[in-house]
Amino acid sequence: MKRIIISITALLLSTLLFSQDYLACARADKDWGYINREGKWVINPQFEHVKDFSEGLAAFRTNGEWGFVDKNGSYIVNPQFEDAESFSGGLASVKVGKEWGYINKEGKYVINPQFEYAYDFSEGLAQVRKNGLWGVIDASGNYVINPQFDKMGAFQDGLAPILKGKEWGFIDKKGNYIINPQFERVRPFSEGFARVRKGGEWGYIGKDGNYAVNPQFVHANDFVDGLAAVRSGKEWGFVGKDGKFVINPQFYNARDFSGGIAAVRQGDDWGFINTSGKFNINPQFVDVGEFVDGLAPVRIGKEWGFINKDGKYVVNPQFEKAKPFFNGMAMVKKNGEWGWIDKTGTYIINPQFPNAKEFVIVK
Repeated sequence: MKRIIISITALLLSTLLFSQDYLACARADKDWGYINREGKWVINPQFEHVKDFSEGLAAFRTNGEWGFVDKNGSYIVNPQFEDAESFSGGLASVKVGKEWGYINKEGKYVINPQFEYAYDFSEGLAQVRKNGLWGVIDASGNYVINPQFDKMGAFQDGLAPILKGKEWGFIDKKGNYIINPQFERVRPFSEGFARVRKGGEWGYIGKDGNYAVNPQFVHANDFVDGLAAVRSGKEWGFVGKDGKFVINPQFYNARDFSGGIAAVRQGDDWGFINTSGKFNINPQFVDVGEFVDGLAPVRIGKEWGFINKDGKYVVNPQFEKAKPFFNGMAMVKKNGEWGWIDKTGTYIINPQFPNAKEFVIVK
């Protein structure tokens, strides 16, 4: 019985996996279309420009106007807009004349064009600009927060950064100030903390607005896996959430940790360190990308290849450009054209596209 249950579970997972399509935007000559993971055209090149699929539809432009297609290439919303963003929360912002509104997946206006600009919906709300000021609407187009801010960002974890005059703070979804405007710049919250700049230096605050780490850094990144890359003077190191250096400043540049490893630059070369600050892979590369699925793109001279976490080449340098792996495939550029390889470096899709984007899941 246990084996039967396992077998049925595996079958369901397999069915779910293969019920999803992976499509990528790709260009042939001057026209854009969409390809599958075998490199075959699912939607033939015919558009002036395209965007990634989102919620089953993709925005495209033809004859200067934007519309939406499904994964079969059928026009769901005919080209008619001056601009269009991707669907989010069942709605897409579109531009008619000088004003933005929102349509549903049938192409009908749910919120008539009336805004100078309109962001995607996130957490059930969207930021819109009217008469030069930003406010927030719900999915019915009603103002939840009247336009009153000079700038604002999207809600994350229930809070949104806003600019009032020359100072930034944070509001909740009702427009109440949770953290009063007082900072020169801010970034959204990550792992419970937000980067803020005061007096020309960066620090970190909690959601109560109190400093967790006082402003003291020339530059600072978000916390990732409990550590943040920060620059003190001319050198980069890593601090914990108490603001104490876990890895002392010593690097010319540094990127975020991912899976217990971070890229750092020492002199002219990039290498990788662990959370103790010791080099797992000594500096030797002109440039590097992040590790995904155990492999990272690295550049030696003018060519890119891929290494594992031991620093050994799995795919020798040979490409003009290379992007990190996604679902077992990596985009690479050879002789001016993009293709995809597997983890052995074998081409899944031969280089043939002058421009392309990464694959996305289309349900």
